[in-house]
Amino acid sequence: MKLKILPTHLRDKKRYIAFEAFSEIPLQRDDVISLVTDSSLNLYGACGTSQLGLWVVKVWNCHDTDNCYPATGKHVVKGIIRCKRDELDRARAVLPTINKFHGKNVVFHTLGISGTIKAAITNFIKLKAADE
Repeated sequence: MKLKILPTHLRDKKRYIAFEAFSEIPLQRDDVISLVTDSSLNLYGACGTSQLGLWVVKVWNCHDTDNCYPATGKHVVKGIIRCKRDELDRARAVLPTINKFHGKNVVFHTLGISGTIKAAITNFIKLKAADE
């Protein structure tokens, strides 16, 4: 028997949080996923974390040629996290609680909220067309 897809009017509405992270060591996508998940688990527990519906959609490592901050001497990562629309405030509260990764300092900063991935990239991430 083939499973039916849930109709669009019954699906959860989503929002996309654009963020940037400054760290003393380079971060990869897997590192960002573990940081967000661990921070959410510490803040809300397993049940609360499952209600948020957090998902790391995309992560970009910024270099000197991008519109990042090369003069700071820090590694800069920009990315997009998806969450449920009803849990947006609780999902935003997770990012500022991230402060350490392997004993090094990390700072997450929310750039903005969007209803689509495309709008989040163009309005907040602002990468060059060649990097997309």
